[in-house]
Amino acid sequence: MYFIVVKYQVKPEFTDSFIEQVTPFTQATRAEEGNLWFDWSLSVEDPNEFVLVEAFRDDEAAANHVNSEHFAAGLESMRPLLVSTPKIISRKVDGEDWDAMGELVID
Repeated sequence: MYFIVVKYQVKPEFTDSFIEQVTPFTQATRAEEGNLWFDWSLSVEDPNEFVLVEAFRDDEAAANHVNSEHFAAGLESMRPLLVSTPKIISRKVDGEDWDAMGELVID
């Protein structure tokens, strides 16, 4: 499994509408072959930060995701909503489910 965590620092004026605005990207990613899960949550530390958690079957599925047309379109549509470049943390794991991750340290 290929596990990816991304932190998005959203401009305050877009916090309430961010999830709605990225819905096409979210739906397209969830429909990808090899996507195991893809979920957004609001950070507990920052009311303007969203955390994306996604998992793919393997390296190939993850690579297909980041090379897809909807990924490029999603990045472009998010750019005006963000304060800074998203912070990406990726980790390959052996296993089939969330428990396989063990402890994930985000710095």
